[in-house]
Amino acid sequence: MNSLGQQPGAGWHASPNFNDRRHGGTPDMVVLHHTAMRTARLALDRLCDPAPPDGLPPVSCHYLISETGQVWQMVNETDRAWHAGQGAWGDVVDVNSHSIGIELANTSHHPFPEPQMVALETLLAGILGRWTIPPERVIAHSDMAPHRKSDPGARFDWMRLALAGLATWAIGEDGSARCSSADFSADLHRIGYRSSAAGGEDQDGLMLWAFRLRFRPWAANGHTPLEARDCAIARELARLYPAAKGLAG
Repeated sequence: MNSLGQQPGAGWHASPNFNDRRHGGTPDMVVLHHTAMRTARLALDRLCDPAPPDGLPPVSCHYLISETGQVWQMVNETDRAWHAGQGAWGDVVDVNSHSIGIELANTSHHPFPEPQMVALETLLAGILGRWTIPPERVIAHSDMAPHRKSDPGARFDWMRLALAGLATWAIGEDGSARCSSADFSADLHRIGYRSSAAGGEDQDGLMLWAFRLRFRPWAANGHTPLEARDCAIARELARLYPAAKGLAG
């Protein structure tokens, strides 16, 4: 296997479910998931199954991290794993072709254990260094596909990753400055969120929910009205970390 696409220390457990990256380039983003399965071993089997039962499509990911911090690599980072599905981030609509996918063994109902988070930090540092990926290109599955995904969920510690330089976070310096829904949507668009990836009739509510799930998990609800704190955080992120290059300011 090409050593450039391999994480030192990760156990190799090959999945047949991969193909070439369609844009012909290298990965430029990372997508974090949770497995929503009872055990890491069940998730590993599912991610390596070329013909799942009940007509389910084959899936894969580059890495899986267990609750105890064990790391399996299933697909070379240079190849296209099948983890993201339909969705978009910034101007990227084929997220699988641009990303490295990391699955975290978690049922979605409990916190992410310390050994797992330590292993994730080590893995992310290696990936971002190998491919010169900036922290703002580390996103949640729910960020790029809010119409169908909620992982890694409200219990995931994004602030911790941001403090380690492995993701982004913002507190919104001016938490009293309100904005219109149009202004908020424009800031989300600048950050990378795409309403076209939301689907459904209540796209504004769904995008607000996805944004809060990532940056205000204690208020992860898209049904309550837009608040000043939402506006302030979105404005700060849009200014510091626009998805399109050359727009920072």
